[in-house]
Amino acid sequence: MYRPFLLSTLCLSAALTVAAPLQAQKAPHSHGHSHAHDHSHNHAHDHAHDEVAEKIARGYFEDAQVAPRPLSDWAGEWQSVWPLLEDGTLAPVMAHKAKSGSRTAADWTAYYETGYRTDIAAITITAEGGFDFLRADGSGFAGHYVSDGEEILTYAKGNRGVRFIFKKTGGDDEAPAFVQFSDHRIAPSVSDHFHLYWGGDRAALLQEVTHWPTYYPARLSGAEVAAEMMAH
Repeated sequence: MYRPFLLSTLCLSAALTVAAPLQAQKAPHSHGHSHAHDHSHNHAHDHAHDEVAEKIARGYFEDAQVAPRPLSDWAGEWQSVWPLLEDGTLAPVMAHKAKSGSRTAADWTAYYETGYRTDIAAITITAEGGFDFLRADGSGFAGHYVSDGEEILTYAKGNRGVRFIFKKTGGDDEAPAFVQFSDHRIAPSVSDHFHLYWGGDRAALLQEVTHWPTYYPARLSGAEVAAEMMAH
């Protein structure tokens, strides 16, 4: 089975602190009063929507809320956050995490060193299924992928996550047979970062909860990635 050189965000959500999973599966021309009413209603609606999204991000949702997602949700150019941890760019994020008191900044750094480590420095994904995996030394490999469904995982803590799975239909021999996305979303929605699992055994990958190479948009600077992490 193809495995990356150790494989990891910081969404910094509970979905990362897991043990072995179990598979589950307006009206026009409104006058002032109406406008104020509509604004209040929309604000309440948006607040409720945000609460639902936050609950889902923490891993609490119903099976019926899960829906298939197109590869276009992850299309774009992405950078690994492993080099940013390695060069100290993410040190403020580790210090921010340490404020919770559950671990020291050094402990958090060690945790993410295990999670983020990978030799795949960048990935380009197209909506049509193309994947280009690029190493820091400029070498790489490519493959074409199609949807292979999704799997709902239940973690020891009681929260859950969804892996959206794609299988290779062509490309370089080195390209993995399967890639699995986890981004704390469970239905069609354009991703702002993701954890990626890849290898040759679909079922075995579902058991992997320690190594999760993590990717953010390539257009972001290291400081911007750190700010995004601390904002969540």
